[in-house]
Amino acid sequence: MENEKINFLKTYLSLYIGHDEVLPEMQKPDSKYVVLDVRNAPAQIKKDQIKGAVAIAAKDLSDHLNELDKSKTYVVYDWTAGTTLGKVALLTLLSAGFKAYELSCALEGWKGMRLPTEPVA
Repeated sequence: MENEKINFLKTYLSLYIGHDEVLPEMQKPDSKYVVLDVRNAPAQIKKDQIKGAVAIAAKDLSDHLNELDKSKTYVVYDWTAGTTLGKVALLTLLSAGFKAYELSCALEGWKGMRLPTEPVA
């Protein structure tokens, strides 16, 4: 039973990526990462996003898969790490054959660490 728990946790943790890996790579001109804001909310509710993120709501992601570059690694985020939109988006991307992770700190943690954000356009 303990081995099953350990294997489950290893798999679970492998779905996440930290800001410390994503942020330096995002600042490169040809970053391997594309950060996706998958929150299902209008701009006036969202107000800000991670700087450089592309907004595609989780509910619309499957309709936009043909617009995504399979050579990139997608990093999805939601409001907080405990909400499910990031997980739904991650499932959509992985099921379609994309390399993807969920940002472990979500937007809440990113902002809490005062990492770069920008107004939602």
